[in-house]
Amino acid sequence: MQAQLTSYTDLELQLLLNKDRDHAFNLIFDKYWKRLYAYAFKIYSDEEICEDIVQEVFVSLWEKSENTPIINLEGYLLRAVKYKAINYLRNLKFKPEHEQILASIAIPAKAERLLEYNEFEAIVESEISKLPPRCKKVFMLSRFEDYTNAEIAKKLNISIRTVEKHISDALKQLKASLSTTELSLMVILMFQ
Repeated sequence: MQAQLTSYTDLELQLLLNKDRDHAFNLIFDKYWKRLYAYAFKIYSDEEICEDIVQEVFVSLWEKSENTPIINLEGYLLRAVKYKAINYLRNLKFKPEHEQILASIAIPAKAERLLEYNEFEAIVESEISKLPPRCKKVFMLSRFEDYTNAEIAKKLNISIRTVEKHISDALKQLKASLSTTELSLMVILMFQ
């Protein structure tokens, strides 16, 4: 059976689905079941759930194979497993005792700092979006894309002095719009 599986490419299996659907489906199932199960297990480590997910993917393939052209069989199957597993995780319902256990788990200090940093980053991004377009472009090139002032001047066809002025204006506006707490948070997070 293994020799028969390796003798068919995905394209040949897809074409065979149109001619001899039962035979092609069995070959596809035999060729991909273990790989799809292993992929599902990486996402959600529960044997029964993973078996169900893979089974649902094959049922979906059977139902859709007549009407849906599949360009990349392996990619289609792996994506289907991924989405089924994600949907399963999304639809999990926690009982009150599960929620209590989750709530009692302390967030590690590093994760808490990351959450604080993410909130701070969102505030900074919001303030940057309020900058005038040219000032914003210069600031983004300088601070986020690591361009030198000379490179920015050349790229935007402006003087280096104009680049410096835009950066200075952006920093002044950010300092003025961010609270003392947010600025302190930035300093703390940068030096930990």
